Amino acid sequence: MPVTTLDPKTALIVVDLQKGIISLPLMHPIDGVIERSRALLDAFRQHELPVVLVNVAGGAPGRTEQPRRLTTFPEGFADLIPELNQQPSDIVVTKQTWGAFASTDLESQLKAKGVTQVVVVGVATGTGVESTARQAYEQGFHVTFALDAMTDGRPEAHAHSIAHVFPRLGETGTTQEIIDLLAKRSTAK
Repeated sequence: MPVTTLDPKTALIVVDLQKGIISLPLMHPIDGVIERSRALLDAFRQHELPVVLVNVAGGAPGRTEQPRRLTTFPEGFADLIPELNQQPSDIVVTKQTWGAFASTDLESQLKAKGVTQVVVVGVATGTGVESTARQAYEQGFHVTFALDAMTDGRPEAHAHSIAHVFPRLGETGTTQEIIDLLAKRSTAK
C-alpha cells in the first residue's frame, strides 16, 4: 500500500549507515541512499520529530550454516558516517543483532516520546532494515519504508523484501512522498 499518512509522532530510523558497511559492495550507489537519508533526516529534524541512528557493532551468537562475514569488526567499522550530521537530540542505538529493537531499549525510548509510527531506511534491505521493521511492527508501531533510501548487497534479498515483506508490514513510498506528507502536516496545523 503506498504511503498515505504519517502519525503526529513519527520517528525516522536510519539503519547501519556506518563507515564499515557503506564500503561493502551494494546494488545501488550508496551516495544516493545517503543523500535521500539525509534529506529525510533534515526534514524530520526540521519538524522536531525523533531521529534514530542505528549502527551495528557485533553479531548475535549462535551457529549458522553460512560463515559470518566478520567475526570481529575493525577499528572505525561501527562509526556513523558524518553525512548523517548526528545531533545531540538524536537517539543512537548500537545493536549486536540484525534488528534495532532486539536487546536494546529502542522501543521504550520511542514509546516514552509518544511515537506511534516509524519510517525505516538504510542498509541492508533484507537484513538490518527488514529486521528492524519486523520488530517495530511486532511492537505495535505503524511502519513506513522509503524505498529509494535503502539498498542491499544481494539484489534478490532487496527485491524480495520490497515485493513480499514490506507490504505486509506497512506502507511504502519514496523519500519525496514522505517529505511531502511531513510538509502537508505542517500546513494543516
